[in-house]
Amino acid sequence: MHEFDIITTYFTHQSLHRADVIYGIGDDAALVTAPLHQELVITTDTLVSGVHFPLSTSPYDIGYKSLAVNLSDLAAMGATPAWITLALTIEQADKQWLEAFSRGLLTLAKRYHIQLIGGDLTHGPLSITIAAFGFAPPQQTLLRKNAKPGDLIYVTGTLGDAGLALDHLKKNIQLNNQDQPYLMMRFNQPEPRVETGELLRNIAHAAIDISDGLAADLGHILEQSKVGATVYVDQLPLSPALTRALPQEEAIKFALTKGDDYELCFTVPIDKQATLEKKLASQTCPYTCIGSITTQPGLLLYYQDGRQYHGKTAGYQHF
Repeated sequence: MHEFDIITTYFTHQSLHRADVIYGIGDDAALVTAPLHQELVITTDTLVSGVHFPLSTSPYDIGYKSLAVNLSDLAAMGATPAWITLALTIEQADKQWLEAFSRGLLTLAKRYHIQLIGGDLTHGPLSITIAAFGFAPPQQTLLRKNAKPGDLIYVTGTLGDAGLALDHLKKNIQLNNQDQPYLMMRFNQPEPRVETGELLRNIAHAAIDISDGLAADLGHILEQSKVGATVYVDQLPLSPALTRALPQEEAIKFALTKGDDYELCFTVPIDKQATLEKKLASQTCPYTCIGSITTQPGLLLYYQDGRQYHGKTAGYQHF
């Protein structure tokens, strides 16, 4: 298949067409109409074969995850997603691979009412770059720099699951048959917390998505806000699958340091705790308070009985 045959066959004909897209795939650039009185939120992520996903990953999961990690960034900003562009580099025009990849990508896009509006297709080692565009009301985006002393620290979902799945794929750990499907889904098809991010507007002070490990990503909030934090490690939300596979200390280490969870970590002033609970009452996504923001810089980790945690806290490093 030639370049334009691939684009037409697998990416042009989408079941979702947004009214604000004047002209999408098919020209040198897309034409869209941005809504009045909204700020445009833009993010970009690249996934490289063998680095961000194992070579054995199914093309459906690659397509799904490529979009999910970008939507997670928009969720951390409190933005509503709208459009994406795709730069796809592939080694060969494999019809079955392209069909499954595009289906994974566009299935998730449709769920969040997102239209693919353009991009690029090139020949080379497999990599996927997506730029995602979303909107938020003025001055309501969630920024890393706005955490305040006294804020409560929350995380959504459970932590460490994706890291456990990756260790299984690397043959560093053996999982039982009961937990494998759940953990592999957590790694290959993370759930972007878009609705939760939208509901955090005007409630949370700061937010970030957990891609490189909780300790490392919370550290970005602390650094940019020029504050510190106290976190209680035995309050970290751990899935039954994680606690069945690992002893408590090892499970805590996974929750603190392993990446690819794509959950949200956010801070909320105490006087808005009741508002938070009311806002999120309709959500199926669980959330857990794990500590608080402090004036003194640095991240302090404790058990609830007062003992200090001295385990590993370094997260994933790209270089």
